[in-house]
Amino acid sequence: MMEKADPSQKLYTRMRLWEFPDQYVVEPTDGSCGSCLEISRMDGSMKLIDEVPECSSVRVPKIQTVFGVIGMLKLLAGSYLLVITERECVGSYFGHPIFKVSSMKFFPCDHSLKNSPAEQKNMEAQFLALLNVAERTPGLYFSYDVNLTLSAQRLHDLGDESKLLPLWRQADPRFLWNNYMMEVMIDNKLDPFLLPVVQGSFHNFQSAIGKDIIDITLIARRCNRRTGTRMWRRGADSDGFVANFVESEQIIQLKGYTASFVQDLRDAMYILVRGSIPLLWNQIVDLTYKPKFEIVRIIEAPRVVERHYLDLRKKYGNVLSIDLVNKHGGEGHLSEKFANAMQHVVGEDAKYLHFDFHHICGHVHFERLSILYDQIEDFFIKNRYFLLNEKGEKVELQLGVVRTNCIDCLDRTNVTQSMLGRKMLEFQLRRLGIFDAEETISSHPNLDESFKILWANHGDDISIQYSGTPALKGDFVRYGHRTAQGILTDGWNALTRYYLNNFVDGTKQDAIDLLQGHYILSVPRDMKPSSQKGGIETKASFPIALALIMTGLFFSLLSLRKVRFDLRNLLYAMVWASISLGIAAFVRANGRMFCNRPSLHQSKC
Repeated sequence: MMEKADPSQKLYTRMRLWEFPDQYVVEPTDGSCGSCLEISRMDGSMKLIDEVPECSSVRVPKIQTVFGVIGMLKLLAGSYLLVITERECVGSYFGHPIFKVSSMKFFPCDHSLKNSPAEQKNMEAQFLALLNVAERTPGLYFSYDVNLTLSAQRLHDLGDESKLLPLWRQADPRFLWNNYMMEVMIDNKLDPFLLPVVQGSFHNFQSAIGKDIIDITLIARRCNRRTGTRMWRRGADSDGFVANFVESEQIIQLKGYTASFVQDLRDAMYILVRGSIPLLWNQIVDLTYKPKFEIVRIIEAPRVVERHYLDLRKKYGNVLSIDLVNKHGGEGHLSEKFANAMQHVVGEDAKYLHFDFHHICGHVHFERLSILYDQIEDFFIKNRYFLLNEKGEKVELQLGVVRTNCIDCLDRTNVTQSMLGRKMLEFQLRRLGIFDAEETISSHPNLDESFKILWANHGDDISIQYSGTPALKGDFVRYGHRTAQGILTDGWNALTRYYLNNFVDGTKQDAIDLLQGHYILSVPRDMKPSSQKGGIETKASFPIALALIMTGLFFSLLSLRKVRFDLRNLLYAMVWASISLGIAAFVRANGRMFCNRPSLHQSKC
């Protein structure tokens, strides 16, 4: 079905990185006989050369195998080359191998830093610490042969000329994780080195249904327009791009066999999307378990929502928006504002439905999602799915998409989308004549188990990238019911999220903003992160405050033990206890300044 790009534009699949004193050389070693890429370690400038320079007998260069060049990032005093050092083949996409990035590494081109001012060196060191965080970015996938940023329907609709373009030129920039880092390489016309990378998820499995073999693939593509961590990227920006926007595509390939010969091959694909509530809102961490929701510039809500849904309709057609948040409390206030703003959007091609997940399903009765399905079945079936026959010809087109959101677009959303994916798969298998009218996935234990695991892993991947932990409620997706172990695991993951949100994610958000080009460095004016605070905020430290509180409590207890020998120790105990309580009250009242917050100002968002 999917055509490969022009062989002359083929990407290098294996390379050798030479570390010379003054330059790096990336040499293709996959038999393609292409030019080598030379990168200056002084200023990061690039050029193609015919062969690797001769090695000095005095200083032998280090040599390392790499599997792709992700891009180049320019900081204050130098540039940094990001390459893939380890990869893992995780499956195939229409016959083309798909790889997951197992390890990547930045190589500095910063020799000019030696002559930089001390202040600039200190700032560069801070940025380097962020690059160390960025090297551990999870869920990155790539292919040398097929464009992972495009859904199957959009790939099929590419014109013949577009199919001959390099993969990066075919790519949807929304889902191109290294879009910003590729800019310098694009300017230097380095097409054979320009490897498109997607952040998200990729899982597949095969299962037998009678004489038929069904191959199911589930792909997630995270949008880079408002990417980040759970608490530091909420809602939408003024252009309507929302946090944690993810396109999920479920693909089935059906192979019918007669004896040992392939009889036919049919493909069916279905897309779901998720994204934060498209209002201007945030939820700033302040040491409380659930910080307050804050809606800002509410007067702009209709315009922001309209922009968001205009973009969705342009890309996906009809849109059914399912809001899963609570009807009461802070979530209810958000939902009310969302519903009000949607009145300006709702029409023939855009519909809105509120479904109070927690009120209807509680924490264990997720089978009640059938109530939701009954309400949306008409839209679900009417807007179809993408279907190719055995000749690769279009039989059906997906005309619309279901957009799902809760607060994080993780846990309730995962459960709901897995239900929709199951319903669509059953609908497709009936359409293809594999299932009878009343037959379900549950009647095929092997298929049922594999399908549940597929969606559970999918949800965990997305959740880890946004929140730092696997998804909550994942036991229902994985096993079809809630388990005691699953509830305990959810409790642990919730506590882990609390810790990460308050004490880790600010730094992680800075690393993401740096890689995505949301923080633009300019020399020499930007010698400091523009959001640095003065006064007590620069000294606020939760570990120090906690240590002082514990020290006060320790001396208070120590004094109480000595009261029987000297009553003055009761006064000492009260003083120490008062100090501890006073510090605790101050920390509680000023929780935001004691959290790990992003320090880089976004020049574009």
